[in-house]
Amino acid sequence: MHRTPQTFHKRMRIKRPSLPRVTTPLIKTPCFTQQLTTQEPCLYCPSQITTLPPHFSHNPETTLTFGQHASPHTFLGRSSHLSLSSFLILSLEFTVDRTVIHRRNMTIVTPQPLDQEDEEMLVPHTELVDGPQPVQGPVAFDGTPPIEVPQPMEVVGQPEGAGAENQAVEEPQASRFTWTIENFSRQTNKKLYSDAFVAGGHKWQVIVVSFMFLFFKGTIVDRLSGLCLYFCRRVLIFPKGNNVDHLSMYLDVADSASLPYGWSRYAQFSLAVVNQLHSKFTVKKDTQHQFHARESDWGFTSFMPLSDLYDPSRGYLINDRCVIEADVAVRKVIDYWSYDSKKETGYVGLKNQGATCYMNSLLQTLYHIPYFRKAVYHMPTTENDMPSGSIPLALQSLFYKLQYNETSVATKELTKSFGWDTYDSFMQHDVQELNRVLCEKLEDKMKGTVVEGTIQKLFEGHHMNYIECVNVNFKSTRKESFYDLQLDVKGCRDVYASFDKYVEVERLEGDNKYHAEAHGLQDAKKGVLFTDFPPVLQLQLKRFEYDFTRDTMVKINDRYEFPLELDLDRENGKYLSPDADKSVRNLYTLHSVLVHSGGVHGGHYYAFIRPTLSDQWFKFDDERVTKEDTKRALEEQYGGEEELPQTNPGYNNAPFKFTKYSNAYMLVYIRENDKDKIICDVDEKDIAEHLRIRLKKEQEEKEDKRRYKAQAHLYTIIKVARDADLLEQIGKDIYFDLVDHEKVHNFRIQKQTPFNQFKEEVAKQFGVPVQFQRFWIWAKRQNHTYRPNRPLTALEETQSVGQLREVSNKNNNAELKLFLEIEIGPDMHPLPPPDKSKEDLLLFFKLYDPEKEELRYVGRFFVKSSAKPTEIILKLNERAGFSSDEEIELYEEIKFEPCVMCERLDKRSSFRSSQIEDGDIICFQKLPKAEDKYRYPDVPSFLEYVKNRQIVHFRSLDRPKEDDFCLELSKLHTYDDVVERVAQKLNLDDPSKIRLTPHNCYSQQPKPHPIKYRVAEHLLDMLVHYNQVSDILYYEVLDIPLPELQCLKTLKVSFHHANKEEPVIHNIRLPKQSTVGDVLNEIKSKVTLSHENAELRLLEVFYHKIYKIFPLTEKIENINDQYWTLRAEEIPEEEKNLGPQDRLIHVYHFTKEAAQNHIQVQNFGEPFFLIIHENETLADVKVRIQRKLEVLDEEFSKWKFAFLSLGRPEYLEDSDVVSSRFQRRDVYGAWEQYLGLEHSDTTPKRSFTANQNRHTFEKPVKIYN
Repeated sequence: MHRTPQTFHKRMRIKRPSLPRVTTPLIKTPCFTQQLTTQEPCLYCPSQITTLPPHFSHNPETTLTFGQHASPHTFLGRSSHLSLSSFLILSLEFTVDRTVIHRRNMTIVTPQPLDQEDEEMLVPHTELVDGPQPVQGPVAFDGTPPIEVPQPMEVVGQPEGAGAENQAVEEPQASRFTWTIENFSRQTNKKLYSDAFVAGGHKWQVIVVSFMFLFFKGTIVDRLSGLCLYFCRRVLIFPKGNNVDHLSMYLDVADSASLPYGWSRYAQFSLAVVNQLHSKFTVKKDTQHQFHARESDWGFTSFMPLSDLYDPSRGYLINDRCVIEADVAVRKVIDYWSYDSKKETGYVGLKNQGATCYMNSLLQTLYHIPYFRKAVYHMPTTENDMPSGSIPLALQSLFYKLQYNETSVATKELTKSFGWDTYDSFMQHDVQELNRVLCEKLEDKMKGTVVEGTIQKLFEGHHMNYIECVNVNFKSTRKESFYDLQLDVKGCRDVYASFDKYVEVERLEGDNKYHAEAHGLQDAKKGVLFTDFPPVLQLQLKRFEYDFTRDTMVKINDRYEFPLELDLDRENGKYLSPDADKSVRNLYTLHSVLVHSGGVHGGHYYAFIRPTLSDQWFKFDDERVTKEDTKRALEEQYGGEEELPQTNPGYNNAPFKFTKYSNAYMLVYIRENDKDKIICDVDEKDIAEHLRIRLKKEQEEKEDKRRYKAQAHLYTIIKVARDADLLEQIGKDIYFDLVDHEKVHNFRIQKQTPFNQFKEEVAKQFGVPVQFQRFWIWAKRQNHTYRPNRPLTALEETQSVGQLREVSNKNNNAELKLFLEIEIGPDMHPLPPPDKSKEDLLLFFKLYDPEKEELRYVGRFFVKSSAKPTEIILKLNERAGFSSDEEIELYEEIKFEPCVMCERLDKRSSFRSSQIEDGDIICFQKLPKAEDKYRYPDVPSFLEYVKNRQIVHFRSLDRPKEDDFCLELSKLHTYDDVVERVAQKLNLDDPSKIRLTPHNCYSQQPKPHPIKYRVAEHLLDMLVHYNQVSDILYYEVLDIPLPELQCLKTLKVSFHHANKEEPVIHNIRLPKQSTVGDVLNEIKSKVTLSHENAELRLLEVFYHKIYKIFPLTEKIENINDQYWTLRAEEIPEEEKNLGPQDRLIHVYHFTKEAAQNHIQVQNFGEPFFLIIHENETLADVKVRIQRKLEVLDEEFSKWKFAFLSLGRPEYLEDSDVVSSRFQRRDVYGAWEQYLGLEHSDTTPKRSFTANQNRHTFEKPVKIYN
């Protein structure tokens, strides 16, 4: 765009003058301070020259050529607007004494203007002729920079400081600037800067460059002396002689050097040279650009020819005065990392769980129908309901948070209330289907409540299906309701065209006459008319349709327009039935546009919504909400094709068009007469009190957590465990170690607080005076156990909490874990803690009861390290409630990871010699007797059981979503142990008939392959999925034992009977060492053959081609029936007696369809073999094919016949000899040479759902609760 005349693209040939021979190729340059390489005296003027690179090519003609800039797509992917500081791509040819210097695509970097700070900028552009070549700050021919003269300028716009930050992000801040340049023709500067002006809080200036391009005529001696190339940051060409000049103009960020790092501004602007005689002839060009540090200027290289500018009759230069105008609208570039939707728009978005954008766009649409929102709020719920189990409460909670939250809202509670798991959240569904399922579910939940019928009142309309006879007085009608209308997109220009098609009358005549009861078959008219439309009209656009030709779903991206106001009473109510209430005005205004961006196999959903039906639109794109204009919400969502702007308008190249894959998918209109009722006020009084209390409490807790987190660095969390915690947890929540620190009392104490002051807090909380408290520090041992290690010293207790925490726990700086030792006297009052010497050991004791399989905490006490366990038996019996002479066994609990270690304690050895220390755990039990029969007779066996026990949920493989039963098993159970327990639960005599399938933790589905017999050694092996352990297994009951089944091979074979059309599927189960002959014999025993001596063969069919005939002796073990179709059929008698010249050829059905740049052959139907005889013509073959396939003459006459090799058809005439086309010998890939039958595919396609907009890859949307 913005080009100079085409003549400037032509190369100008220059006659070679009579000059002395020069051996080194040279380019003459002015005397500038920066040179490319070596310098030598110039042959033509006293200036300096630069040696060209040695890889210049030579051509025996004298040529000087100025070429083009690189294409914007090749270079930077921009349009033809240029940055002032640029890279210039030149094409040069220069000959001295028949030696041509030729270099293409030479990059020339030009210098920064003298009056600006040095910064590097890139400039995409298409060609030198009209691209903005920023001119080096005023440089005269002698190389001296002239003085810039400030120009008068009038600014109409914002005052200084009225920046983008003070206004809405989406509202462009427009300003107009008028710059009057006096004495324009007498300006000595080739580049002029305006004064700075303010727009969008930034200073700008306009740059005008009198940019000139050389058009050579005459000899090189006459003209070349004026040619100057400046190889630096900018390119400047000062021609003399016959030339064509262009004015260049740019918009520049004047204060770019002083802006903070990373600044960026998006500006839409126009530059104009005002015609002072007739304003309609003003030359005005507009563009947009994102300005940043590397591209702080942007504009037009060839704004207008200087010949037009300087022509007094044109009106651009009056009294040597030139008037420049600039309109600039600035928008701050949104930083989405820090973007606040609530602050900028007043609304918040919804978080995407993985692939729930379709649900988010629908929920935002429904939420912004206030009448619907109010009805949801009034659905009865109770304070005892949980959102994850109640759809009404979950939806109420979601809507409340959308209304009052400051940040985006999660939807997990809602999807849990649907009964969805993680797998459903990552499966994209159809928004229209979800809309129907959700509304049906809500309609059901609203029954019997004060809001019963709300869904019908809002969304339900009615239409009448009719059939009316033409020649007799008979009419049949049927009234039906709808919640949404599906409108055709394909073949329709807009919504009105779709409604026209919807009510289009179909003629029932000829073979399709209507049976009108007593009147018999009659010509009739069939159609649909609307009885009434709903207040909220939901239009589902059929962007996805089933292509029967390709047997697949396709997306329709055609342009499809929809109006802001929809009048369904148009043309005297053409869409309405005679019974419709004509007093209701069916004029609708657009409320929301749901958009799908992508293709049939996936994409993204978002919505444009007008919550109050004002002119302001909002885009709801998951978590982000932005303001948008009407054009963005409507016109840009029509779809169709978009044309890229011309990059080389001077050439006759075709415009580049591309399909827009983002387009409207669902429209919501609200009837004008009902909008005041529907767009109603919804405030807190509409929300149930228990819901307000619950959600406000959630908000307060969330705020407390935020504040807690923000202040966490100032506090230490002290977790204090006591005997009461051990007594409560051991044997219930935990079995190993002593306590779960997450379940003990926490104190949040400022780090500067003295520890003694903290003890006073403990005294208040637990009622234990400070003098009776003694604290022990926990320590993590090398065996990964966690035990009280030592009491705090008196010195440590004088320190602050923060200091003590750093000393005790270097790995976790946020917490301090302590054990509070309290001694209780006989009167249940606390006592001072006893003195502790190095000889004293604090031990903890657990009691095990093998009969009850119970482990419990019985207390702690000090022992002497030199003492023996026999000395404490009496005390332990007393703690356990045993008789004083009861014999007991003692065990030391050592560790439990990675395996349990619990060893018997030698009663005769001292605690010191047994390496017992502070914090150790002693487990004891009654001495087991020989007659006792317990599952876990001692402490080690019980702890081993606890360590490995696993609750497993078993589900039938036929019902993978539902738990059938649960079993408590051990992770160490063998395969046989597990299936035996399952068989017992199912009352099955033979456990070997149980087959188990593992669970996929990511998809929440069964894995594709079952567990082979005894391959998994233990239960844990069956449950592990990568690094996760599942608790689900799927089972199935087989008709034969699994070991026997695994020795068999099951093949699914399709049997084609010689005299029947429909094939029959048979599952053949044989030993793996069986042959194909055994398979065929098994099939013979299951089917009825055409005659008793019929022979069968087994074929491998794939994509409607026969790839293999299996030899009878081939083993079936390696035959794959998962991807290939196995077909068994009778061998025709004629094939058994082939003559020496006869050939057995492949015959396939095919159609042709266009695929991008070529015609593609598509096979379909059942392939078959056919014998062709020597010299047999196509006419003879056709007779036999028609008889074999039983095709009617009328249909068969439309068929075409072709010989195909490698997918290329050669059509045959009836007189052609078919056998001459086929090779005499069998070759690899014989299926690629076949006789093709071209005709339309009339075979029935696979069943297809009524909702044609659903993607084939999706599973149906289900809401389970």
